[in-house]
Amino acid sequence: MRKIAKVKLRLFIKEYTGLFSFIVLMVFFRSAVADWYTVPTGSMQPTIEIGDRVVVNKMAYDLKVPLTNITLTRMSEPNRGDIIVFESKAAENRLIKRVIGLPGDKVSMTNEVLTINGKRLNYTLNVTENHGKQTLENLVGLKHIVKHDPTKNPLMASFNTVTVPADHYLVLGDNRRNSADSRVYGFVPREELKGKAHHVAFSLNYENYYLPKTHRFLKNLYAL
Repeated sequence: MRKIAKVKLRLFIKEYTGLFSFIVLMVFFRSAVADWYTVPTGSMQPTIEIGDRVVVNKMAYDLKVPLTNITLTRMSEPNRGDIIVFESKAAENRLIKRVIGLPGDKVSMTNEVLTINGKRLNYTLNVTENHGKQTLENLVGLKHIVKHDPTKNPLMASFNTVTVPADHYLVLGDNRRNSADSRVYGFVPREELKGKAHHVAFSLNYENYYLPKTHRFLKNLYAL
């Protein structure tokens, strides 16, 4: 029995040493270039799970280039479908959501079906769940999965046409009826953007002794 236990221990150490090392690095690695953000809620499910630590590119939308005594700032704008982290003054909290509407866009939603600039988005059933379903949303070229739960607040399923103001963005969570986003806090000012999320660094299972969820390790948030 002891030999079997030792073998299992060696296999466990071999499998998780690299993962634990990466977690330690991510815990201490924060800079002006990149950061990581802990996701405490399910508002972005199924794209981002509770317990995910996502890597955020803090230079995605602002890049300062020093030239002798002059500092130039090159502005890169968010694209529709980007998953952004922003410091919301309205929510008094740091949030992570998906960009749906760009400045000047006209956006509406009817029974969880989006219309952008007069064009109704296409949805394809991905999987049926105990409470609702998941569909593949074609966000004008970017396909991603959204979650629909009819047991949640029906008022979150629709909103009338709105026009996104200049230097603002309309954002939604992928868990459409279970997300406090632009439907609650309004448009996101550009000045509140902190960066673009692109990968899961690592993830911990809160319901299972905080053990790592290895299938989430280094997952690309934009890959289906």
